[in-house]
Amino acid sequence: MERQVADEAAMMALGEELAAGFEGGEVIALVGGLGAGKTHLTKGFASGLGCTAEATSPTFALLHEYPGGRLRLAHLDFYRMESAEELLAIGWDELLDEGGVVVAEWADRFPELMPKETRWLRIEAAGEGGRKVSG
Repeated sequence: MERQVADEAAMMALGEELAAGFEGGEVIALVGGLGAGKTHLTKGFASGLGCTAEATSPTFALLHEYPGGRLRLAHLDFYRMESAEELLAIGWDELLDEGGVVVAEWADRFPELMPKETRWLRIEAAGEGGRKVSG
């Protein structure tokens, strides 16, 4: 898949579209620089799953969980994590076993912990504020 998105609203719409196909057990790895749109894409996932709370960046909390939709969404941010052990300590393995959807921002920091069936989505600048999402 490769998509051009023009703005934040288009990024969230793409997330909603992708979430429509989620069946449970998906692990989505988001890779892109600061301000690339990782959290906006995740907001779209949450909306598309029918989660009752709006997704926000888990940069400082490391993990946000959003129940209430047709599937539970766990949203992590690896940016501030120092080691793979820190990720394991917050329950990474348990999140993978719960059967919901797991979204990890900055997933490329600990690729060795990502399951082999992980869907990697890369977000890059694409001129005039737009983005290219591929994966």
